[in-house]
This record gives sequence, structure tokens and C-alpha cells, in this order.
Amino acid sequence: MNELVNIEEPKVLFGYNQRLEDPRDGLTIFGPLENLRPYGIISGVVSTKKGLEKFKNFLTEIESPIYNSDNTSRPFFPGFNSVFKMEWSAKKIYHVNIDESELGKCLYHEDVHSRTYQTVSLYADKIIAAKKDEHVDINLWVVVIPDEVYETCRPQSTIKKELIITRKTITKTRAKNLLAEPALWDDMNQAAKPFAFEANFHNQLKARLLKHTLPTQIIRESTLSPMDYLNAFGLPKRDFSKIRGHLAWSISTAAFYKTGGKPWKLADIRKGVCYIGLVYKKDDRSIDPRNACCAAQMFLDSGDGFVFKGAVGPWYNPKFGNFHLKPAQAEELIRMAIDTYKSAEGTYPNEIFLHAKTKFDDKEWEGFKRGAGENINVVGVTIKDHTPIKIYRDNSKFPILRGLAYINGPSSGYLWSVGFVPRLDTSLASEVPNPLYVEITQGKSEIKQVLQDILALTKLNYNACIYADGKPVTLRFADNIGDILTAAPLQRE
Repeated sequence: MNELVNIEEPKVLFGYNQRLEDPRDGLTIFGPLENLRPYGIISGVVSTKKGLEKFKNFLTEIESPIYNSDNTSRPFFPGFNSVFKMEWSAKKIYHVNIDESELGKCLYHEDVHSRTYQTVSLYADKIIAAKKDEHVDINLWVVVIPDEVYETCRPQSTIKKELIITRKTITKTRAKNLLAEPALWDDMNQAAKPFAFEANFHNQLKARLLKHTLPTQIIRESTLSPMDYLNAFGLPKRDFSKIRGHLAWSISTAAFYKTGGKPWKLADIRKGVCYIGLVYKKDDRSIDPRNACCAAQMFLDSGDGFVFKGAVGPWYNPKFGNFHLKPAQAEELIRMAIDTYKSAEGTYPNEIFLHAKTKFDDKEWEGFKRGAGENINVVGVTIKDHTPIKIYRDNSKFPILRGLAYINGPSSGYLWSVGFVPRLDTSLASEVPNPLYVEITQGKSEIKQVLQDILALTKLNYNACIYADGKPVTLRFADNIGDILTAAPLQRE
């Protein structure tokens, strides 16, 4: 069975139950599908005084239409209120100030783990303290960071010797040993504590705020005001002049979604079907090389998404380089997903599609099947980036169409989720597009239906208001969640 087919572009649903292919077209013409805060967004802004002014200026800017001369941000951004039928006003802000001198003391530590941990603590502690104030009612916490935080609080970041204020007192190896077997002296254990967290400001802040259920948006100051950050030639280090409208679309849509709104959902998703993305992340801080975190997120036919698992255990096999849950954990995971579906929809699902980057083995699958029972069809689908195969079009300056699929068997095929899009008159890929390799590895379903579902799930990335993503949201979001979960100490199952 070898067949080359073109899958029709999935449509998404907007206000007034109107269907279009492009999220930006739909929001511009019909508005969002559901708005839970018609009175507007009240922002909690955690920043320096300079950061606050930059954010206020940005909110004022997006109140009005934003055009790009070359139409890069097609269509132009009409203005926040015009799109979402609500206000995001610079006048409705609760500011939590980050003192620049206090921030400097955190940033100029020689060790990147300690530097990042102290900087995150500075921001996180202030947000948590503000949450405890009963007079503060915030819809969205916006963390505006100086570019220096981004540049110095990442795994490979270094700072100049002349800027170092605090010297490191412990090595990474010693800290790792102390985390496994604490010392009798608490000061040594405290020195090792930052090494239990990933040296990544974004992921660590999100991880440490997880239990407080605070919606957050982290933005660099140079994103809001690129002309304030120039290189030696007097040009912006990050030139957003051609994509200013794109930034407005993406930041605005993400903020609307994080405050409880639903920008759009898939128009033709099948009833009674849910999709679960499974992603594994190795725990490099653990003494046991097998330890990994299994991150999972479920998406329903209503368009809602649920994070319901972050199991940690010996899922990684160093010998074969793959990940598998134990049967008991697989059964627990699927039951948790079914219970979540029942609570949200009032009934049980008919089908569950499990998306993963690795194949499911037989023992693991027995656990999934046992947890689902006899009345629910469970299908295991492996999705991988596949580069060896490329297709070129003769006598054309355009690459192949997005939605092209080469089915090479009853249970496998290649799907081009990026490619030329007639509506945009351009390609979503920066080079010759690579396909996703999709294989039904467990259970039974039609491969063409599976490919159609995956293409549709590329249109649900609410953190970036774009035509479509290159990966289905099941794997994209689960991957992001895994990065956050593994940025903080993990509890083994």
C-alpha cells in the first residue's frame, strides 16, 4: 500500500460558530470562541521600574492597530479590544517592584545554579507574597525581565570575572552527592540546594510556581522595547520591526488563553475522542541513570487541555536508549485520564489516542489496556521527526503543500505538517520541509484518520497565534511541561 494524498486543511471554530482555516482571520472577523472575562485583564507585573514602563507602553501600543509595511504579520493586528472584545489596560496593573541593586546581587554570583536559583527566588517570593494579600485579585502575572537575566540564567551562561561579586563555595559534583546523602551541617546542604534545580530562569520559575496555580507570562524587556537594546552599529540587537504585529498577536492570544478565555477550537474534531501526549525527560540530577519524568497532557473534543501526570521513576533504559512506563504506572495514568474526561464531559470517551515519540512495548501496553477496560478503544501512535525523506516539486519555486501525506502501509505514513500554504502565499518551513513519521504501533485505527487528526492538532498552539505549528499540540505542550517539571526536584513514584 503506497499512496500519496493531500489532507484538507483543518478548520477552527470562532465566535458565532464560524469556521475558518486561519486563527488570525477568525479572531479578526468573528472574535474568540469564548470570553470569561469581559471586564478585562487585571495584570500583576513583576519587574523593575524600567520594565514596568516598557510593559505599559506595550499595552498602550496594542490598543491600536499594528501594521507592518511588508505585511509580514498578515493580517495586521487590529488592536486588543477589537480582537478579544475586552480590555487589557495599562491602567489596571498591580506592580511588584524588583529593585535593580537587589537583582544585581543575585546575578553576579560565579556559579550559574546559585545565580539562577537566587534570581528566581527574588521574583517567586514576591509573587507568592502578593498572592497571599486578600486585596490583590490578579488574572495574569506578567514577569518582565531585563535581558541580563535571560543572558546569565541559562545552563551554559557565564559572566565576566570582573563582575563577580560572590564566589562559588561548592562544586557541582559535591552538591550532587549532598543532594543524594545530606550532610550533618545544614549550611552545606543549603549550599547544595540550588543544584537541585535546573539553571534556567524560565523553566525554574514556572516549576516553583506550579503548586500555587498562578498563570504567568515571562517577557524580556527587549521584546517590549527593542530599540533600547542596540549593538555597536546602533542597530537593535533583536530586530522586531518586521514582526511587531506578530508579537502583538502571539502575546495577546497567550494572555487571553491564560486568563481563562478560549480563542478557538477545532471545528471538526470527532466526538468522544481524546488525545494524550506522552513525553519523557531524563532526570540528569539523579544518581540513578534510569530516572526520568513522564509528562502527559490530554486534549478533549471540546478543545480543553488537562495536565494530569508527572510520574517519576526508572522509565529510561540506558542499554537501548528508550523510555517505557511500568504496567502499573501505565494503568494508573490511563485511568486518571479517563476520570478527568468523565468529570469534564459527563461521559466516558469512546477512543483514546496516545501520542509519543517512542514505541510502546507489550508490557506497558497491557497496563494501558487494563486501565481503559473493554469498552474504550486505545490506540498507540508514535510520532517522530523524519529527515531522510524529502520531496521536491519540479518547475516550481514553492515547496510541497502542507497537508501532503505519503502512506506507505496500513499503519504508517509520512505527514508534511509544514510546507506551502496558499492562504499565506508562503511556506511555514524555513527550508525544504521535513515530514513527521507517524506509525500506529499498538491498537487499531485507520492511518489516514490518524494523520488527519495529527494535522488538526497542529492548530491548537494558543501560546503563538500562528496558522499552524509543525508538531501536534499533544507533543508540543507535553514537551514544554516536561521541561518545567524537570526544572525542580522530582519525587519518584
